[in-house]
Amino acid sequence: MVFAFHTLGCKVNQYETQAMEEILLSRGHTLAPFEGEADVYIINSCTVTAVSDKKSRQTVRQARKRAPGAIVALCGCYPQVSPEEAAKLDADLIGGSGDRMGFLNLLEQMAENRQKTVAVDDAFRRRTFEQLPAGGLEGRTRAMLKVEDGCTNFCTYCIIPYARGPVRSLPLDQAEAESRRLADLGYRELVITGIEISSYGRDLEGRPTLTDLIETVCRAVPAMRVRLGSLEPRTVTEEFCARLAKLPNLCPHFHLSMQSGCDATLARMKRKYDTARYYASVELLREHFDRPGITTDMIVGFPGETEEEFAQTLSFIQKCGFSQMHIFPYSRRQGTPAAAMPGQLSNAEKAQRAHRGAETARAMGRSWLTGWLNQTVEVLFEEEKEGFWRGYTPQYMEVRGKSEQNLHNVLRRVKVTAVGEDQVFGTIIEEENP
Repeated sequence: MVFAFHTLGCKVNQYETQAMEEILLSRGHTLAPFEGEADVYIINSCTVTAVSDKKSRQTVRQARKRAPGAIVALCGCYPQVSPEEAAKLDADLIGGSGDRMGFLNLLEQMAENRQKTVAVDDAFRRRTFEQLPAGGLEGRTRAMLKVEDGCTNFCTYCIIPYARGPVRSLPLDQAEAESRRLADLGYRELVITGIEISSYGRDLEGRPTLTDLIETVCRAVPAMRVRLGSLEPRTVTEEFCARLAKLPNLCPHFHLSMQSGCDATLARMKRKYDTARYYASVELLREHFDRPGITTDMIVGFPGETEEEFAQTLSFIQKCGFSQMHIFPYSRRQGTPAAAMPGQLSNAEKAQRAHRGAETARAMGRSWLTGWLNQTVEVLFEEEKEGFWRGYTPQYMEVRGKSEQNLHNVLRRVKVTAVGEDQVFGTIIEEENP
């Protein structure tokens, strides 16, 4: 059969889509673009906000309208949290966020029997990590390795614990073997990802830590860059930094989940740290790593957030000096405690604060980029776009340069000569790094 995927949401969803594509291809099926003709259209959904749910429903309707006779399948976090609502959609197969192999088996059976099927388990009863083929899309420089699933933090704004269930981890020996396999396939960068990787190992015998995992992977593939997914700030300790600073192929890029720079707001969110602990993590990273890229997420307009609290957040992010930020207006998500909190802000007020936050973040980002002028950096190039080859440094700074050579998946040194809006430009030194 000819199948097509559409993926909404996070890197874990992207990873799981790529794994399902690889499984179906290995079974002799053919991959097609989602906008093209196919026998089967699969939507891997997101439910992190009400808008995500809406996009998932719209994509199902669009697929059915485009190909009335095709099989339309929906899986992921949206039907996991709202199975009855999802069942009302015109989809032939509805699965959840677990048992992807079982979902694909049912999908193949659909070719013989088009009876509508809903197969969604109870996420809270999951106890084992479902290992799927790690990798990336064909022709990519960067592969992803999912090492953890689930979350038990239950922040007041977040639905994900209900969508993903408890923490389950990939054993160290399997993570090592998968890393070596990806290196053998020619990938030059590996991204360690999961729903909440800071919780890695708490379910495994011997309780290995995330630090143990990172050391294992980095030492298994010394010729690959290893990049980390989002970290809970309390993960960053003196021991964490001291051990990781000894790993030459670990990218000094750390995405520290923040959400707010105001202690009162963090408390309402039920985050497990305050701004003092968060800033201690930032200082530790800068003490142990040379000019690291430190990035974060921020939610503005959380219920009860006053103008004074928002001002505290703006002041705090400037103190941290992030290299890049993702800023989101709070989205009311039914089923979470925050949805019922008093002090809900208007959409206009949330949008205005998001704009102010983005302006502050943009100035910080440009200042960080400017600090690299006239420096020579190492870049892993990915693609040619708009006349420039584009790639990233270990710190996750985008670099663009001109070359007549094919630089896809090639490491080169680049002297930074100019700063753009969100990237730098430079002169490529025309010999490949080892």
